[in-house]
Order: sequence, then structure tokens, then C-alpha cells
Amino acid sequence: MRLILASASPRRRDLLGQICVVPDAVDPADIDETPRKAEMPAAYAARVAAEKGVAVAARHPGALILSGDTVVAVGRRILPKTESEEEAHRCLTLLSGRRHQVFSAITLIDGEGRTWHRLSSNIVIFKRLEQAEIDAYIASDEWRGKAGGYAIQGRAAGLIRTIQGSHSAIMGLPLYETRTLLKAAGYALD
Repeated sequence: MRLILASASPRRRDLLGQICVVPDAVDPADIDETPRKAEMPAAYAARVAAEKGVAVAARHPGALILSGDTVVAVGRRILPKTESEEEAHRCLTLLSGRRHQVFSAITLIDGEGRTWHRLSSNIVIFKRLEQAEIDAYIASDEWRGKAGGYAIQGRAAGLIRTIQGSHSAIMGLPLYETRTLLKAAGYALD
């Protein structure tokens, strides 16, 4: 059974490797990821993961497709995948000393079109960040392209006071849920 990872994220590939899964191909979905009006963060993550899976499944009939999306949210507000220093600074300032949620959704589509979805909901609390810490983090460039402007697997780990939930989900792929779905679909593991 061919496994196609519908993601350009090197983190998702690395995370799959932690459970000894190597996709046969990587084919990122090119979809519009704009949140819909009044769309809640968890629903947004689930919708985008599903749409990515459907888009890639159309290009690989008969294959097993794994797609995902990770969203950082403060209340109902979906934080962007930061592309500028100003955007990263706004996100980190907002997250400073606050609790926020990280939703990591996955979709698995088998060769017959059967679809499974899982959503991992996690809580992260940053310490109260000093301006010098924000500036140093921005200078590291780790924030670039990251939801909410940080990567938990890097320097930001030293700024996070508490996490509740799945560390791998906060990185971008909930491994427990992924492994469970792959086994349910008959994918050979271990």
C-alpha cells in the first residue's frame, strides 16, 4: 500500500520517521487556506486537513493519503503562519504569559475513498516574555512560516511554561492518532 504524505512540512516527515513510517511520496496540496468568516479554530484545522487530503487523493488513485493541518489559536482568533518579523512580533507579544490552544488535525484517505479524521487539542502557556527574549527569538528566524510564530521543537521550548496534550501534535502531527489511523487502514507498522 503506497502512502502519500500531503504536506511540504519537513517536520511532519521527521515525525513520521519517529514511528518508523517513511512515505512513498510527498505531494503537498495547493489549496486556499483562508479561514472562512466566523470559522472556529478547531473546525478550520479539520476542514483544511480534509481538503488537503481530497486534493492529493485525486492525484494518486489507490494510494493511502495522509494530510494534516495545525492551528494556533487565542480564543476564537486563528494566528497566522508568520511570514514577516512584524507578524511574528505581534504573535509572540500576544502569546506572552498567556494560555493558547494548538489544534492539530489529520485526515487519512484509503485507496477506496474511505476517510478517517482525528483532531488533537492541546494547550500551551508561554512565560511572560521580555522584549529582549522576543527580539532574540525573532533574530533566530525559527518563527518563519510557523503557526503562531514559534516552533516548540526549537528555541521556543525554553520559553514555554506548560503544555497539556501531545508534544508531537504541537509540532505538527499527532503521532498517537496518526499511528492509530494507519493501523486501522491496514498500513503495515512496526
